[in-house]
Amino acid sequence: MRIITFVTLVCVSLFTQAQIKVKVSGNIFNAPSETAILSKFQGQQITDLLTVKFQKDGTFEIKGEVPHPDYYVLRVGETNINLILKEGADIKVYGDGKNLDAFVNIVNSEESSNMYKFLQMSQAWQNKSDSATAVIKVNPDKAGEVTNIMRSEYQKFQGDQRSFIATNPNSPALIAVLSTIDIQNDFASYENVVNQLVASFGESPTIQSLQKNFEAIQQQRFANDKMAPGKEAPDFEELMVDQKTTMKLSDLRGKIVLLDFWASWCGPCRRENPHVVELYEKYKDKGFTVMSVSLDKSYDNWVAAIEKDNLSWPYHVSDLQQWSSKVGRLYGVSGIPFTVLIDQEGKIIKTKLRGAELTAELERLLGK
Repeated sequence: MRIITFVTLVCVSLFTQAQIKVKVSGNIFNAPSETAILSKFQGQQITDLLTVKFQKDGTFEIKGEVPHPDYYVLRVGETNINLILKEGADIKVYGDGKNLDAFVNIVNSEESSNMYKFLQMSQAWQNKSDSATAVIKVNPDKAGEVTNIMRSEYQKFQGDQRSFIATNPNSPALIAVLSTIDIQNDFASYENVVNQLVASFGESPTIQSLQKNFEAIQQQRFANDKMAPGKEAPDFEELMVDQKTTMKLSDLRGKIVLLDFWASWCGPCRRENPHVVELYEKYKDKGFTVMSVSLDKSYDNWVAAIEKDNLSWPYHVSDLQQWSSKVGRLYGVSGIPFTVLIDQEGKIIKTKLRGAELTAELERLLGK
C-alpha cells in the first residue's frame, strides 16, 4: 500500500523522549496475517514496537507504551495504516482484511482518520497518473488527449488538496499533504503547512526533524535569492531624464522606496501608474518615494509618458536599452510591471507589490 510511505520520508528521529501510554484496538475480519503490529519508521527502516495476535473473529487489542507522541503505523500483513499517537490515545481500527487498501475506519482519532482519507485521495490521483503514463507509453499518438484529461484531473486534485488544508487547520494530519506540494513552485503553501504542523504537533520528533530540514531549505533559498525579503537591494547608478545626470539607488537611503520597473509601451504599467501617483502624493511627506526604471527604447515616448501620467516624483532613470537594461538585468526582471519595495536601510521588504497589496503594505509601514 504505497500511500503509507510519507512517514519514511520525514521521520529520522531517535527514541529520546519519555514514553507514552497508548491503546490501539478494533477488528480486522479476514485478517491477512496472524498478528497486528504497531511499528515506527526511522528513515527507511521500520522498528516493531508492540505485537498481538488476532482473535478468531478478527478482534485485537494493542496496549502498552511507545517512545513519544508521533506518527506510527499499524501493520496488518502487507498493509500499513498510519496513526497519530499521543499520550493516552485509545484508537479503534476496523476493516476488511481482504480490502484494506480501499477501506479502513479509524475511530477516536479524527486527525488519523482525516489523514487516512487524504492519503486515499492522493493514492487515487497517483494511480490515475501512473495509468496515464502507461497509456502514453503504449500509444504515443494519444499523448495530447490523455494530457488534457490529466490536466483536468490534476486541477481537481489540487482543489481537494486546498480544501483539505483549509478544513484541517493546525492539525497533525496535514503532514500527508506535504509530499503533494511542489516546494519549488509553491514554497508559500509548503511553508504554511510546515508552520501549522509545528504549531499543532511540535512535540513530535518527526515534526522536529521536518522543521529542521525546512529551515535548512529556507536558508539555502535565502542565500540563492538576491530578491529575498531582508536582503540588501542591489545598488546601481543610472542616467536620469536629461541623459547626463546620474543617480544611485543608495542616494535614497533613509526613505522607503518603491523601485518601479515600467515602460511607456506597457499597458498594465500605465494602468497602474495613477494608483502609484496617488500613493506617492499621500505618503511623500512621511518618508516614501518612487524611483522609476524605464525599459523604454524611445526617449521621446518615455518622457511623454512621464508627463502624460503625471509621474511627479523626480527619480526617473533609464539607459533606453529596453530588455537589455542593465538595471533590469541586475534585478532579474523578466516582465513588467515589476516592483521592489525597499526600506530606509536599503533592504528589500517585498517584491511584485501592486494595487491593493501595495496600499496595504504602505499602510502597515506608514499608517493610513
